[in-house]
Amino acid sequence: MTGPVPAAALGRAFFDRPAELVAPDLLGRTLVSDLPEGAVQLRITEVEAYSGPVDPAAHSYRGRTARNAVMFGEPGHVYVYFTYGMHFCANLVTGPGTTASGVLLRAGEVRSGQSLARYRRPSSRSDADLARGPARLATALGLDRALNGVDACTPGTPVRLLPGTPPDPDGVSAGPRTGVSSAAEIPWRFWITGDPTVSPYRRHVPRRRRTPTG
Repeated sequence: MTGPVPAAALGRAFFDRPAELVAPDLLGRTLVSDLPEGAVQLRITEVEAYSGPVDPAAHSYRGRTARNAVMFGEPGHVYVYFTYGMHFCANLVTGPGTTASGVLLRAGEVRSGQSLARYRRPSSRSDADLARGPARLATALGLDRALNGVDACTPGTPVRLLPGTPPDPDGVSAGPRTGVSSAAEIPWRFWITGDPTVSPYRRHVPRRRRTPTG
């Protein structure tokens, strides 16, 4: 007796669209991280779109660098970056073409592999907290610089996006992006309304320069 046939990963055409269209369509999808230490499956509940050279908040706004080179490639790849000298965050590169745009994965609900996710996130206060925020999501899934550039559309890849169950459009909220200093007012943050795993909104607060004393 055979088990159910595993769902195929979403193909290139899904990602080959403007980031602001792909982003809400990612909600409810299943993101799989299948690494040597085990697999974790997560239901995406919150995302943010960044639209390349026309978006001052996008990493690719000022052109190609060694850090953001993956964003200038074909859609459907994973872009992982290190931030604040402490954390990794993960994006899915979008189109159309090679426009260097992408969607930041901000939060999700861990559906399987909870024990591995808890091992990676020992400070989590609850299962809802395991992937509540972009750095926590990347940590729970084990996404780091070694996975930067992985093609999420290739069968057998360690990171892939499955169809999942998208929410009803009436159950999706949109608002300004969180924590960015430029173009923060653009309502390209999307989340499943009322989901407990969604991260809190935080407005960007400029860092104050220390006043010399003495």
